[in-house]
Amino acid sequence: MITVALDAMGGDHAPRVEVEGALLAARELDARVLLVGQPEAVKTELGRHRHRGLPIEIVPASEVISMADAPGQAFRKKKDSSAHVAAHLVREGKAAAMVSAGNTGAVLAVARFVLGTLPSVSRPALAAPFPTERGGVAVILDVGANVDSKVGHLVQFAVMGEVYYRTVFHTRRPRVALLSIGEEESKGNELVREAHNEMKPLPLHFVGNVEGRDVFTGAVADVIVCDGFIGNIALKISEGVAELIAAKLKEALKSNLRAQVGYVLSKRAYADFRRKIDYSEYGGAPLLGVRGICIIGHGRSNPNAIKNALRVAVELAQGRVNEKIEKELSAASVTLNT
Repeated sequence: MITVALDAMGGDHAPRVEVEGALLAARELDARVLLVGQPEAVKTELGRHRHRGLPIEIVPASEVISMADAPGQAFRKKKDSSAHVAAHLVREGKAAAMVSAGNTGAVLAVARFVLGTLPSVSRPALAAPFPTERGGVAVILDVGANVDSKVGHLVQFAVMGEVYYRTVFHTRRPRVALLSIGEEESKGNELVREAHNEMKPLPLHFVGNVEGRDVFTGAVADVIVCDGFIGNIALKISEGVAELIAAKLKEALKSNLRAQVGYVLSKRAYADFRRKIDYSEYGGAPLLGVRGICIIGHGRSNPNAIKNALRVAVELAQGRVNEKIEKELSAASVTLNT
């Protein structure tokens, strides 16, 4: 049974959502969940549910990092925060993974400096899954762990993303691409052009450059690599567009439908559409390249998102993703010490 430390105080609606998600995971997954947070608050929420016999424990943490906290200050000053304690549980081998829907910048800092990076990894990267037109998933990385990246970082991101995709989405040979302003090899800024040259000889299924419009088709690439500045913008724009489409579609259904039967059928279609674009189905973004497993969820995560974040954490731990990343980076001779 894989043990996962869950930051019970991290999300916008903590600890209610975290406790409910942990209960779902404990019932459905082969996982033991350590609820890390202020004991009284967690106990009160846990007491609202049947949990006798479930592999759930409470680990105390006296401090909470809020969404309003500056990441650097929170990392330095709140050493007994739920995020810190969860990370130390992983570092000490008491948990194989940590999950948090808390302040992203603070969790990134905690994970990077408490857990540390793998020996062959220079910079960890956040990998975000996106639904595609073909019903599959495309993964973009980095989506915010690094504002500035060098060529070697992008190459490492490609290797780590390919290993993650194989492990979680069970694709034997995922297609890897660079996000650029054109498909041609000559397109893009200097960083992208140099990274393109470095990726071609790697033992990856490298398909070259893709444009932003290719992300959601699923026709060209499975793993899409970019620096964290571009990736975070792409992520936030995509979230906004998805919310806009969902809202406008719901509005249109309500205003234009007359027949009750048609309305019911359309409601079902709308529910199916929302499910397919729902971030909660993917749980969160793994921070690839750190020692141990770290999954960072959306601050607005619901219980289903927390459950799925725990599921992904368990899958990565069971799949020994870090061992594979080390092996692949060594085989490809991809090292960068800056």
